[in-house]
Amino acid sequence: MIARSAVKALAILPLLYAVNQPAQAAKPETAIFAGGCFWCIESDFDKIDGVLETTSGYTGGRSANPTYKQVSAGGTGHIEALEVKYDPAKVSYEELLTAFWHSVDPTDAGGQFCDRGESYQTTIFAVTPEQLKAAKASKKALGKSGELRNPVVTPIRTASEFYDAEDYHQNYYEKNPLRYKFYRYRCGRDQRVKQVWGANAYKGIPGKH
Repeated sequence: MIARSAVKALAILPLLYAVNQPAQAAKPETAIFAGGCFWCIESDFDKIDGVLETTSGYTGGRSANPTYKQVSAGGTGHIEALEVKYDPAKVSYEELLTAFWHSVDPTDAGGQFCDRGESYQTTIFAVTPEQLKAAKASKKALGKSGELRNPVVTPIRTASEFYDAEDYHQNYYEKNPLRYKFYRYRCGRDQRVKQVWGANAYKGIPGKH
């Protein structure tokens, strides 16, 4: 017969095992933002702590497997966008929304900076009902905040199929740093963001604000 003290010791072993186990990492979540040229928004979001992976691509349109040539020519309905995989234990969706708003011109319905047309429009693509609710609340709060002189025109849509852009577009800012910096400067992105947001330009993006 097993002694009573031995039975007690066996009973607490599972508890000791559970206490000594490392905490499980939060399951990565996905967010999708369109903020003009995906090279630039990818570069900005990669700086945020808690962002695990970013992928440039196309979404919101009608055709399957669109190419850059097709999207940039117009008519597909697709928009250049960024798929963001993030750790919700390190960065919240609301914080990503803050970073997004303050890194674009959400008052421009015709594109972004030097890039004009449908495929360069800003859009928030909500992946879940919770994101849809948070994005709408964020947009409403921004409109009431008095931070912007003009109305926020960025639409909020339910996410649809996301198509990865061609390999040469992925991490373009790292693969072609000189060309990327020249393009970003000539396009006037940073200049316009600072003009729109003032001291709050790039709020939520380390090294930019």
